[in-house]
Amino acid sequence: MAGAGPAGGGAAGGGRRRAVVGVGGVVVLLAALDAYVVVTVLVDIARDVGVPLNRLERATPVVTGFLLGYVAAMPLLARLSDRYGRRPLILGCLAGFLAGSVVTALATGVPVLVAGRMVQGIAGGALLPIVMALVGDLYDARERPPVLGAIGAAQELGSVLGPLYGAGVAAVAGWRGIFWLNIPLSIVAAVIVWRALPARRSGVPAPRGVAAGAVAPLGAGGAAPLGAGGGVPRGGVVGGVLLAVALGLMVVGLYNPEPEKGALPDWGLPVIGAGVVVGVAFVVWEMRARVRLIDLAEVRRGPFLATLGVSMLAGAALLVTLVDVQLTAQTLLGEDAVGGALVLSRFLVALTVAALAGGVLARRFGERAVAVAGLAVATVAYVRFSQWPVDLAGAGVRMDVDLVLAGAGLGVVIAPVSSAVLRVVPAAQHGVASAAVVVARMMGMLLGVAALSGWGFHRFQSLTADLDTPLPFGVEPAEFARRLAEYEAKVRAALHTEYTEIFLITAVLCGLAVLVATLMPGRARTPRP
Repeated sequence: MAGAGPAGGGAAGGGRRRAVVGVGGVVVLLAALDAYVVVTVLVDIARDVGVPLNRLERATPVVTGFLLGYVAAMPLLARLSDRYGRRPLILGCLAGFLAGSVVTALATGVPVLVAGRMVQGIAGGALLPIVMALVGDLYDARERPPVLGAIGAAQELGSVLGPLYGAGVAAVAGWRGIFWLNIPLSIVAAVIVWRALPARRSGVPAPRGVAAGAVAPLGAGGAAPLGAGGGVPRGGVVGGVLLAVALGLMVVGLYNPEPEKGALPDWGLPVIGAGVVVGVAFVVWEMRARVRLIDLAEVRRGPFLATLGVSMLAGAALLVTLVDVQLTAQTLLGEDAVGGALVLSRFLVALTVAALAGGVLARRFGERAVAVAGLAVATVAYVRFSQWPVDLAGAGVRMDVDLVLAGAGLGVVIAPVSSAVLRVVPAAQHGVASAAVVVARMMGMLLGVAALSGWGFHRFQSLTADLDTPLPFGVEPAEFARRLAEYEAKVRAALHTEYTEIFLITAVLCGLAVLVATLMPGRARTPRP
């Protein structure tokens, strides 16, 4: 009976809808946690799989592999949920997430570890747009934005809790315990999804005005309608494949297992060039295809693309901070994973508080003004990062203040970006537009950490290329101790130079984001009574 589902079923129906969305938020949070969970234990992971501290570049695919799978899967598997239903796809993603966690937990070398993380990313990345599609299935255009905001908050919470969660679990059960714990969590989530979501094709009861079992229109669930034959739209799949291939080629081109030979590997430029070509093909396809990942026909393109650009640049700065502040704490301050997480917590707490304040400020001053101000503060903070002394232990509160400034600057941008993108697209596309903000941020994280890590590791190798490791043979103990201390001081100086340059480049990215943010939509005008 049309309209008889929870969307039109009174208090009981409203409770059912909230339960379904609550379940969706939980699975999105589970996947988001694992996007960031390794940043505080990356050194421990590298050490355990045989990667020495001075060759950490070999461990970066542990981060980029997950992000690549996460971004690539979003458009493709979300399309499949239109064909096969929300519940089967969510359950399939949870099964894939569990399998990837098992592979990761059992890994003894980098290739298997990266494979496990990529499977996790593919499964986890699809959960966000599918859950957003659920929101479109359940709520009409007027009710939808606050619910999408709640799902987005679950995604953002992962970036805040992930590093602390990873360090906490690793302190008790080791880094492998993080991934073993995903098994019971995934099973519990699957049972709840199985019980909470009906098995009908759309995955949920129909919202008002939509016949039960019907497929939601474009944007209502963040996905295009099915073709006449009932299959997955070919245009959406081709666009998703082109985007995934373009990103994959760029990441492979930026990955440099031998940074002592150059900033890019021998294959770097040709592969990156191929990625750019495929990226252009993606843009051309999206302009010509009948079914697109995002339909820009009724969208204010300038402000929309500017908002995605801000999300991408802020994402790059965010992940570089999560990775490099942790590495700075462990290599220059001598902290362990937990100690590094505590250092990073200054940034994360400020990020959380500012994210909450950003929505209030955006309502008062407008999204563009708040985003510009926040990014300007972040730019200043990263310039200050680049001025940190080698002896960080003697820096006092300087490091704490700078971390709080950076967290506040990036955090306050989150709500304005999410709000602005909803203002420049029709209500029917709020779901897919919200997902696009997350995809843009993840793309920034993926490409940013790959590029800056490649540059940083190259600089470290070039700065330490002429250093000879002192050996305790044939010298007096006092002389060996002197040589070892001198060697360690030079290594620390090289690490300091590497981090200094990475943070300075991050400041440039934030400065560029300030300029892009000026093109975001201005303050909404309140109509006169």
